[in-house]
Amino acid sequence: MISKPEGTVSVSVVQVCQNGLSIDLFLHLSLLPAVLIVGVLSFLQKRATKLAIDNRLPFLQGRFAIVVPLDTIGSLSNRWSYGFAFGAVSSSVLLLFSETYVPFTVPPWARAIVYLVGAIEVGLVYFPFFACLSTPFRTAGAVLGILYSLTWIIVMVWDTFTCPDGKILGKYQKIIVQWPCILSLVFLLGRFLYILVKAVQIHLQLEPEESEELIEQHQMQHVKTLLRKTSAHGAPLGWFQRRVYEWDPYFKFPNRIIGTVIISLIGLYIMTLADYSLSNVAFARVEEWKNTLSHLITSSNQTEALGAMVTQLEEFIAVARRCWLATTIFASLNSVAYTFHVLACYRKHLKRLWKGQRGFLPSRFHKPSSALSVASIARYSGWQIAFTLWGYVIVHFVHFLLALLLAYLLVLPVLHGRALSMLTNVGIIFLTIGLVIGLVILQVILVQIFFLQDKISPTDKQKPLALNNRKAFHCFNYFFFFYNVVMGVSNCILRLLMSIVTGTWLVSRIDRTIMQRGYENMDAGYSTWIGMIFADHYHNNPVMVCFCQLMVCNTVGTHNARTYTTFNNASESSRDNRSKRRWKLFYTLLRNPQLILLRKHHLRSSALLQTASSPQSDTVVWAFVMASKAQKSQGASQSLQAAVPPVEDSE
Repeated sequence: MISKPEGTVSVSVVQVCQNGLSIDLFLHLSLLPAVLIVGVLSFLQKRATKLAIDNRLPFLQGRFAIVVPLDTIGSLSNRWSYGFAFGAVSSSVLLLFSETYVPFTVPPWARAIVYLVGAIEVGLVYFPFFACLSTPFRTAGAVLGILYSLTWIIVMVWDTFTCPDGKILGKYQKIIVQWPCILSLVFLLGRFLYILVKAVQIHLQLEPEESEELIEQHQMQHVKTLLRKTSAHGAPLGWFQRRVYEWDPYFKFPNRIIGTVIISLIGLYIMTLADYSLSNVAFARVEEWKNTLSHLITSSNQTEALGAMVTQLEEFIAVARRCWLATTIFASLNSVAYTFHVLACYRKHLKRLWKGQRGFLPSRFHKPSSALSVASIARYSGWQIAFTLWGYVIVHFVHFLLALLLAYLLVLPVLHGRALSMLTNVGIIFLTIGLVIGLVILQVILVQIFFLQDKISPTDKQKPLALNNRKAFHCFNYFFFFYNVVMGVSNCILRLLMSIVTGTWLVSRIDRTIMQRGYENMDAGYSTWIGMIFADHYHNNPVMVCFCQLMVCNTVGTHNARTYTTFNNASESSRDNRSKRRWKLFYTLLRNPQLILLRKHHLRSSALLQTASSPQSDTVVWAFVMASKAQKSQGASQSLQAAVPPVEDSE
């Protein structure tokens, strides 16, 4: 009988719980009520244009319009509600990766089609959560959302607490895994109740109905900050803002980004739990095999060499187990940090594009195709989630290999009393690397001292690129040629290793390419990121949105209270009329650029026009020009100042 060593984890078989209800089965059965809810919301809406079927069936009155689950481009309302709706979807999204999602066997070549059908099914099942949040019929959407979310809460709570155990995490597996989804569903239920109460108050005229506008409050404030002259000595930043993250109160992340982050974090949480549990099971099996091998060697009276091999195997298993557990924590923290770092990069890149700065992008991505940008909006969320989860697995394995290397090079020699030999070997390695680096630096120093001409001006920072002592330089180049061949071999290997480590470390960073310069278009993830931020830049530029809001208000002639108080605080006078005439002049010149040459300031205007590289940039530049002219005149109104910044203060 083999005794069980300390520290091992026994693999227990969890009995299948029969509670008469399965989440997988309920997911399939939810298709019918989901389709009914979508049908009701589609019936309530009317199409903007008539179709041929409206002439044949006039009693429909243009009903059964397309139901939009969420606006992934321009809408910034209900952002956290949509985020928690994505959180409710997270468990089913991860279910698509499992082989047990399909109840029947399919050939390998048909798996891609099965995944597509499964994704469509999951999308239809969770479609009512998003549709009930976005529908303009608030009362009907709130009632249907309450009924649907309450049904899901009851089913998930019943399945979780009646059968809490699982095969991977063992006892209380479902409670540990499903609580984020249940919490998201409870939040959605509360949100639908709030929407219902708000809709009833608006129906009873206890509260005014909210009006839809192109511009958001934070976009308006952002444009106003562009108009203000920033002082040279602003408010000092705190430690967190200087070292970690400097927040911007006038920037909001769209619901697409928030939903992606929530699903990524929940997926990382579930992936970490599964990784920890499966690794315990795997190491427990390895311990059993090792004990069996040790028992066979002991009973057969084998040589001491096999005994030493078993001892080394035991040591390796113990070291690998501790390294895997430690790197699980570091890999999880690394992936979470990457997830939040992507948010910071999204804001930083968008603000650079708003300023017209594209130098941080490769030259071939300065103007991506329109089709690529629109398709990237649809691809980004799914790819970012997949990159985050796969990145965790790959980074964890890289961390594990580095931890093993550190343990066998530094830790184990110290524990075994071989610290002196370890220090000797490490010293030789560092001395060799130091000599190689020193000789490379020596070549640069020799060239700087002996083989470059003196500075042309004492104020120059460096010597000119002009050779001196040419004969000595040719001899220097000849003798170092042979040494550089030898050094190039080691540097080639080092370059390859650094490229592999850096590429695997940054595989989940979709905002940064892992390809070499000139091959960035082969990185599909980075191309998706570039297309996505360009689409958001083109549709959500605050200056453009403010300008469009003014044009819509002036064209329609209807001003609500918020727009009136924001953009039209000044009284109607000759100054306002002059400002309006300038806006009309701006629009005329925009549509007829050949008229610019007939104006006396056409040189400055044409120079600014040439710096713009897109239709949106052209509009912003001309808006700056007209705004500066309007500000110089005494008839500049506050509406112009709140809409477009002057040239000298623009970012």
